[in-house]
Amino acid sequence: MLRNGLEPWHLLIVAIVVIVLFGSKKLPDTARSLGRSMRILKSEAKALKEESAADAAPGTQAQARTAAPVDAD
Repeated sequence: MLRNGLEPWHLLIVAIVVIVLFGSKKLPDTARSLGRSMRILKSEAKALKEESAADAAPGTQAQARTAAPVDAD
């Protein structure tokens, strides 16, 4: 049944359904909005990655290791 995954005619059917649902006039606006959303998502992911890399900087790890151990008496 799903042995070969998506075939070209599946993609054609999806394209026809999208055109019928959104209409040919709204498709460029929808694609533009999707592109903006993807750009924002990429920039936020990059900022999050840079922030987590800054948190794991060698200086912060050295400070954590040199902290005095807590005496559990």
